[in-house]
Amino acid sequence: MDGTKEMGGLRNVSSVCSISEMDDFDLSRLLDKPKLNIERQRSFDERSLSELSIGLARGIDTFETTYSPGGRSGFNTPASSTRNSFEPHPMVADAWEALRRSLVYFRGQPVGTIAAYDHASEEVLNYDQVFVRDFVPSALAFLMNGEPDIVKHFLLKTLYLQGWEKRIDRFKLGEGAMPASFKVLHDPIRKTDSLVADFGESAIGRVAPVDSGFWWIILLRAYTKSTGDLSLAERPECQKGMKLILTLCLSEGFDTFPTLLCADGCSMIDRRMGIYGYPIEIQALFFMALRSASSMLKHDQEGNEFIERIVKRLHALSYHMRSYFWLDFQQLNDIYRYKTEEYSHTAVNKFNVIPDSIPDWVFDFMPIRGGYFIGNVSPARMDFRWFALGNCIAILSSLATHEQAMAIMDLIEARWEELVGEMPLKIAYPAIESHEWRIVTGCDPKNTRWSYHNGGSWPVLLWLLTAACIKTGRPQIARKAIDLAETRLLKDGWPEYYDGKLGRYVGKQARKYQTWSIAGYLVAKMMLEDPSHLGMISLEEDRQMKPVLRRSSSWTC
Repeated sequence: MDGTKEMGGLRNVSSVCSISEMDDFDLSRLLDKPKLNIERQRSFDERSLSELSIGLARGIDTFETTYSPGGRSGFNTPASSTRNSFEPHPMVADAWEALRRSLVYFRGQPVGTIAAYDHASEEVLNYDQVFVRDFVPSALAFLMNGEPDIVKHFLLKTLYLQGWEKRIDRFKLGEGAMPASFKVLHDPIRKTDSLVADFGESAIGRVAPVDSGFWWIILLRAYTKSTGDLSLAERPECQKGMKLILTLCLSEGFDTFPTLLCADGCSMIDRRMGIYGYPIEIQALFFMALRSASSMLKHDQEGNEFIERIVKRLHALSYHMRSYFWLDFQQLNDIYRYKTEEYSHTAVNKFNVIPDSIPDWVFDFMPIRGGYFIGNVSPARMDFRWFALGNCIAILSSLATHEQAMAIMDLIEARWEELVGEMPLKIAYPAIESHEWRIVTGCDPKNTRWSYHNGGSWPVLLWLLTAACIKTGRPQIARKAIDLAETRLLKDGWPEYYDGKLGRYVGKQARKYQTWSIAGYLVAKMMLEDPSHLGMISLEEDRQMKPVLRRSSSWTC
């Protein structure tokens, strides 16, 4: 292994990857072509990630033992030759400088990055805190750059906070709940540091973050994949932390569906936006966290019991999501023709959705080729809105089948103007307006039409789009989106979000130097230039969860 050197804040790791029989991620043909001209319908999943499947029956992810020093993802891809075939964009050095400026230290160790470094803003609010979900792209950037220590410190520090007693008024939260954010308080007189965590008691609406625990598990797997350090996940405290999170979300209750019932504002969309019920973002993260956890749990008696529960839930969850949340042209036409008030187990319209409740916009929005997971499904209610994060995670976790993943990418291409516009990527589409906005948001002045969570454009989503593009063999879509972002992001001061139908205007309350906008750009660039990094955040489809095709009764007639 060669030495490393710093250049513009980016550590250039010129190392040769280790090879394992578990990894067949052969990108040699791709890397011979710096322009990344990949056949449109060719998915990396068909060959490259086939051996990365989680064997759910065995409950172990065999590729976790494969890694390469220097933060590589464990694939046989020469990093130096890949990186040297691309001219670094001038924005990259500025982005790394800004990202390092956002680092937060606890007793001399970096433990995260603050949400935004905007000195021009008069109100700091909680943007000076380290958010679990916000830190994920920062963590991936550091892992890809061969700097895993900050990620390890973050994982252990949030795990320590998980053990705190959590109360809102007189009610005690579940033991496994992870914080939404934490802040480091420096006492210059006593020269001590202390931590203050927010589990939802200070959040707008007082909603606990359901996604924090899932992101923590996903990030722990990414760290393990990137470094090959199995010892962290095998620590008793990490095993206990995962089990506490799993206990919360696998507990039995009155649910008739395998999806998780959630309150509004429990995820990235942390304000009232009508996502209560079974939001796609939470279900996709839940699915990915379950698969990630199953690969890291020890095979002792307690661990095997959890793995068995995970396997059963994954089978039920994948069937439910692929059957009832999926929408394409044919499914939309079927719903349009639904009969209502059906009774018994033979009902076709199982949720008693009234066809007249289908919004007019979706008929024009849906292309002949393409599809997506809709926002929510519950009794007599389908939220037909597009949510970017949930659909991208569905692709990366293989909640989406190969065909569904390709259809999602077809939709993005067909509806580029609506979903990407002039700044990637719409967090939700379309915006809710007028009377519906007043009812759904409670007249929220921040979530007005085409702003913030209500149809705003969020640069942080660029990394998720890029990862989904690489996995489905469509890197040209990612390149186009990155090119768009590079025309504005640095010039505009790395805003949190953009407003307008096309994402043309810097958001009316957007913070500048938003850390995850910066990190999202860096991760997208590094993944596109070295696609082997995809392995730390992607899971291959498990063959045991593929839908079983059975002959119809008429086959033998």
